Amino acid sequence: MKAYKYFLLALLVIIVDQTSKLLVHHYMYLHQEITVLGNEQYGFKLHYLLNPGMAFGIRWNNEFGKLALTVFRIAAMIGIAYYLVKMANKNAHYGFLVCMALILGGAVGNVIDSTFYGVILNNHPPNSPTPWFHGQVIDMLFFPLFDHTWPSWVPFFGGEYFLFFSPVFNIADSSIFVGVVIILIFQRKFFSERIHHDDPSVDTVAPLPAENETPGPKEL
Repeated sequence: MKAYKYFLLALLVIIVDQTSKLLVHHYMYLHQEITVLGNEQYGFKLHYLLNPGMAFGIRWNNEFGKLALTVFRIAAMIGIAYYLVKMANKNAHYGFLVCMALILGGAVGNVIDSTFYGVILNNHPPNSPTPWFHGQVIDMLFFPLFDHTWPSWVPFFGGEYFLFFSPVFNIADSSIFVGVVIILIFQRKFFSERIHHDDPSVDTVAPLPAENETPGPKEL
């Protein structure tokens, strides 16, 4: 199976993601913030949050939305795994397959949270009809780099406070984001047509002689 090494990479992402989430759950309290690099205001921080919605803190504020999101994540995970195997068997570009493995690992990481954390960690919202498929994703990576208050004369945003970078996310989100961005940047390289000369299904055609050039005698 040509895709096995890419599934191993996806497994590594899952292990790192789940380990980081469980460590944060067991050694930090909800909303606790620890500065890793920088000062109290800016830098790299660990900030323990529970996210019932999508990546980077995006939320769906209704019960049906949460269940639909979990089902969508499971379907996407299966689809990505199938596509990875298919493209590996077609000898797709190595970099593209690595990116797909990163996306798969991130997708599975968040599926585990949504599907099982409501039962294992009891972190489902209180109004959930069932803890299954309603687990909240653990986020912890926070990179506030600078803040700013827009001048009052700026259209639409005048007087509003702005913090960059405000979302809190996790390893799974990062893995998906990196995989997608690299594919977008190198899509021409990844999807350019390549002729595999070692493929017996590809016919080799002899070049035609140049104009006004007399072909030489055939060898006996």
